[in-house]
Amino acid sequence: MPQYWLMKSEPDVFSIDDLRQRPGATERWDGVRNYQARNFLRDQMKVGDRAFFYHSSCDVPGIVGEMSISCAAYPDPTAADPNSPYFDPKQNAAAPRWYAVDVKFESKFESPVTLRELKAHPELAEMQLLARGNRLSIMPVTEVQWRFIQALRKREKLKLQA
Repeated sequence: MPQYWLMKSEPDVFSIDDLRQRPGATERWDGVRNYQARNFLRDQMKVGDRAFFYHSSCDVPGIVGEMSISCAAYPDPTAADPNSPYFDPKQNAAAPRWYAVDVKFESKFESPVTLRELKAHPELAEMQLLARGNRLSIMPVTEVQWRFIQALRKREKLKLQA
């Protein structure tokens, strides 16, 4: 049974459109430098899991599409690259500190499910994204939350078609 995730990226660094344009619509999700987010990525994410792609630090933050995990966690090569902005001199090949996964584009939403909209629904009150002070770039989403957000999206799509 797949698990569900929300993964954040700043659209001026890496956007849903960037992912869609990659060869095979697949790219490495790297640069995670928070231990809790790393643990989710390394210890719990599996091939076939689904993830919401969330644009953060932008004018209208929100969920902009979906992707799937196409390759399980492996040592993040950017951590060992001194020319990378994600370089960590403490990364050790024998005992890696940082990990990456590969993600595959699945869909882009016609309109984002905005942070404001997510906050407006009491059904999502327990969503980790909405917790006060939460700044994680990767977080779990429950199946109930996933399905609720999918339903929100479908209602919005119907409104756009009317």
